Amino acid sequence: MSKTAIVTDKAPAAIGPYSAATQVGNTVYVSGQLPADPATGAFPEGIAAQTRQSLMNLKAILEAAGMTMNDVVKTTVLLSDIANFGEMNKVYAEFFEAPFPARAAFQVAALPKAALVEIEAIAAK
Repeated sequence: MSKTAIVTDKAPAAIGPYSAATQVGNTVYVSGQLPADPATGAFPEGIAAQTRQSLMNLKAILEAAGMTMNDVVKTTVLLSDIANFGEMNKVYAEFFEAPFPARAAFQVAALPKAALVEIEAIAAK
């Protein structure tokens, strides 16, 4: 089965040797999205704004692949501080509706560019 890189200027460019997303058949694997504004590369302040930006980036990539947030079946949320879980979760809930995707959330020692959150996803039609 072939794989296709998904690229859009509505989400930040990859900062390493990887694709923003890869599509294989009817499944799209979205790389972890940092909270970078696609136009400036800047991060907003605070966990709520960073979560929102990460999810907007994820949404833009899915749209480039012809998918929506409703197609997401699994996410992984990486947090620099698990104490931010509740505030992240409030914003996260704005982007998904039942049946919600499966999810794992972890505190990690550090994220690239000192981000507070990074979110990856798997979507399927």
